[in-house]
Amino acid sequence: MLDTAASGKDLAVALSRDKKFRKQLLSALGHGAVARRRARRKIGLTAVATRLASDRQLRRELSTMSRNLQGAWGRVEKKRSHRMRTTLLVLGGGATAVGLVQSRGWIRDRVSGLSGGNSSGARTIDEAIEVEVPVATAYNQWTQFEDFPLFMEGVDHVEQLDDTRLHWVATIAGHKAEWDAKILEQHPDQQISWVSEDGKKTRGTVSFESLGPSKTLIRLSMSYKAEGPAEALGSASGLDAKRVRGDLKRFKELIESRGEESGAWRGEVSAGTTETQG
Repeated sequence: MLDTAASGKDLAVALSRDKKFRKQLLSALGHGAVARRRARRKIGLTAVATRLASDRQLRRELSTMSRNLQGAWGRVEKKRSHRMRTTLLVLGGGATAVGLVQSRGWIRDRVSGLSGGNSSGARTIDEAIEVEVPVATAYNQWTQFEDFPLFMEGVDHVEQLDDTRLHWVATIAGHKAEWDAKILEQHPDQQISWVSEDGKKTRGTVSFESLGPSKTLIRLSMSYKAEGPAEALGSASGLDAKRVRGDLKRFKELIESRGEESGAWRGEVSAGTTETQG
């Protein structure tokens, strides 16, 4: 970790003192943003690769980004250590492969993350959406966990084993994953919190706030640890947050089109134990 922190510090120094280096790197990021906008209609690394193969303009943007990164690399090579160059490869080379860098803020976040942040490597995503249904309707539909594949991208199957345990099957970065999750807290019309017991290391909370007789604010916070290079690249480029936003939008469409929930469970769970059921 100390080596990584030192590399992050070196990169920050280079960015702040070397105008040509900064210009080349930010130019690369700008072309990455253009490439990302061209690919945004498809989600996932496989779809991006397909898009890359068929879109000449996208390939040109990525090529220009790659050349700028090579120029920035040359500037670093003249004045920085091998450790410094490795850091640039991780930051720039990964972006070139995917072509999904969003903005200048992305590089600032990566640099600050190297010198601090969560040492466990876990990433937290926070998203929210308003739905035009009463809070009880929104909450009740969310308790129908086996309906999750209807609006959650990549989720193939969810089986409710009992009041507090779920078995998940999903396709993530082209690979099948299975894990069990435990519901820790569940309070009608307020919140549901869960944590994985094995397999994928995830945890999260969804909360519900009434904004009126027929409007509800849903907040979703999820934490997970990326496994393997494909998931890490998806995390770094913001694909995971985009997927969560998409899940919430599809939930909104689902519940608003129905106008009512498909079922409900109004029991209480505290510290992983069922208390009451109404």
